[in-house]
Amino acid sequence: MCGIAGMICFDRREPALEQLKRMTDIIHHRGPDDSGFWSEPGVGLGFRRLSIIDLAEGHQPLSNENERIWIIFNGEIYNYKALRNELEARGHQFKTHTDTEVIVHLYEEYGEDCVRHLRGMFGFALWDMERKRLFAARDHFGIKPFYYALHDGRLVFGSEIKSLLQAGLSRKLNMEALLQYMTFQYVPEPNTMLQGIQKLPPGHSMTVDLQGKVDITRYWDPTFEPGSGTLDQMVEELRERLLDSVRHHMQSDVERGCFLSSGIDSTAIAAYMRSIEPIKTFSVGFEGPHNETEIARETAKALGTEHYAKVITPEEYLNTLERAVWHQDEPVADPSAIALYHVAALAREHVTVVLSGEGADELFGGYRIYREPLALRPLAWMPAPLMRMLNRIAGRLPSTVYGRNYLLRATTPLEERFLGNARIFREDMKGELVAAGKEWLDRYRNPQEVARPFYEKSAHLDPVSRMQYIDMNLWLPGDILMKADKMTMAHSLELRVPFLDKELFELARRIPAAYRLQNGTTKYVFRRAMEGIVPDFILNRPKLGFPVPLRDWMKEPIGDRILETIRSRDMAEWFDIDAAERLMKAHRTGTADYSRHLWVLYVFALWQQTYLQREEIGAPLRETASRA
Repeated sequence: MCGIAGMICFDRREPALEQLKRMTDIIHHRGPDDSGFWSEPGVGLGFRRLSIIDLAEGHQPLSNENERIWIIFNGEIYNYKALRNELEARGHQFKTHTDTEVIVHLYEEYGEDCVRHLRGMFGFALWDMERKRLFAARDHFGIKPFYYALHDGRLVFGSEIKSLLQAGLSRKLNMEALLQYMTFQYVPEPNTMLQGIQKLPPGHSMTVDLQGKVDITRYWDPTFEPGSGTLDQMVEELRERLLDSVRHHMQSDVERGCFLSSGIDSTAIAAYMRSIEPIKTFSVGFEGPHNETEIARETAKALGTEHYAKVITPEEYLNTLERAVWHQDEPVADPSAIALYHVAALAREHVTVVLSGEGADELFGGYRIYREPLALRPLAWMPAPLMRMLNRIAGRLPSTVYGRNYLLRATTPLEERFLGNARIFREDMKGELVAAGKEWLDRYRNPQEVARPFYEKSAHLDPVSRMQYIDMNLWLPGDILMKADKMTMAHSLELRVPFLDKELFELARRIPAAYRLQNGTTKYVFRRAMEGIVPDFILNRPKLGFPVPLRDWMKEPIGDRILETIRSRDMAEWFDIDAAERLMKAHRTGTADYSRHLWVLYVFALWQQTYLQREEIGAPLRETASRA
């Protein structure tokens, strides 16, 4: 696992080594073991390395035999040994045993189609000296990040936004991204919270030449096409493919471990790993009735792992927020991100690589919201005009009327009611809260427009498959994988996600909807497949994630600290502070639960202090203060 940074100068000037060094120094946490640089007129490549495979020979930037192709690569290719054998049979000669060099020779053999052969997680940039062209790509699911910006006659790119900012980019808020963030709790691809900086979306590649022409192509799409087959066949194939994925994801020359929560996903990964070798497992939790560490400890005992756990205090949680937000690059208001930051710190004390259970819910239908189409089915027969009329009637009913909520959701089209696993602020709330809200709300690309292309492409599918497709394209890369990458790399820890394997997805996409959700049971086929593999007391436990007690914290003195940050002078530029205070008052009096709304504002407040108000994006705020 590594960090990459570089630039293409369209006037063919050679990038300054000093600037490339600043771009890589600021992401030292992504690769503390080594650094490297390469440049020629028009292009410069920089690299930070965390040594995982081929510890002695993995230096980058790396070239082919004649030094006509140079690459910087962040990630892991799990089928690199098989690919190497095929390429050697075709006459390619290797000078290292790295997965990085396999990509170089694949490009020689297949050109831009090389990405279609890769099984793994990656963000890489490859410079073709003969064609004077950059070829870059991001992995199928968006496990690894890739940011880029056109600025001052250059294309600047890297693994983190803070690298790009070292190249002199301005820091201006993207107002459209802020409004989208208020709905999703993250900024959906390809936007970022800063004007001019974009994310290369998952499953996309990019070519850039010295004339400044940029072409972006989608090479892979996580489409669901439910097929046929018996439940028993699906169960058996799922077991085989998941075990194969875990085996491939365990490849490394350093020690491996596994995150372990109270749920079935991480437990399945840990169980398969333990069947291969002794492993260490790691969990964190909070005091209270939903303390994850208690169940995880019981699970670890049943599996026979060497287990480490930590209970996070509210003070520890809040005191790491500023560092975590600095590492995030842009605000991700998922409370579990900070818990992930802590479990990564715990794991890094013992291992360099961890496997985790992200992606199972998106692949196999694990979120509770996926049960909604079944619950609404009794009214699904109604023609559209009747639906609209009933929706208008339900909207006029007092909120206390029993069944009003059900009628509203049943008569609202799926495209309007489901935008993914998080939907925080309604549009009317934004209009009241955002200082320039009413002006922007009339003309920005609203959340329905963000989701529309994915709904249009999945129009032929059943509602559950469409919801999963939305989450695969929005929630998974924007929230789940964003926090997974940034919170683990903050501690120089490599995270691998065996569920997000393109070979396993080829099975998941074919599973009939009835096998994914059956009689209200989510991930039904997966639960069946894990019988006899994970402990019985885990098989049907409800999903908790990292349950952070925000609702209660907001009513305690911690809420005062949060509100004080939201009240800051800088926040008044973007938000109506009186409206924010009304949210806190309503939450504390029990009128409504606004804990997630307030958290979205709080995380943004910390982010804008770091990325908009500070003169330089250096070390995290808290770390800077502690050294002063």
